[in-house]
Amino acid sequence: MDHDQVAAIAGMLKTMSHPIRLKILCLLQDREMTVGDIREEVKTTNANVSQHLSILRNQKIIGFRKDANFIYNRIDDGRVLELMQTMRKLYCQDMDK
Repeated sequence: MDHDQVAAIAGMLKTMSHPIRLKILCLLQDREMTVGDIREEVKTTNANVSQHLSILRNQKIIGFRKDANFIYNRIDDGRVLELMQTMRKLYCQDMDK
């Protein structure tokens, strides 16, 4: 790997490593969710969820689609989805039972 690749991967992992963003990604690996859905699961404010979603969007980790008055968020990067699934297998075995 060259320096630019290493820097890009480090930036992505740094973005993902925040506890709230990591929880959001855990939630989004199974389905699309609105800000309200995520807020209920993460137990924080809409504004805080929106701020974290914006950071994830800026890194092109997640995307969204609009449907009427709702915005549905999803993981857009297949590599991130695979990484989240691998982390679930390695670290969340007892939690999924």
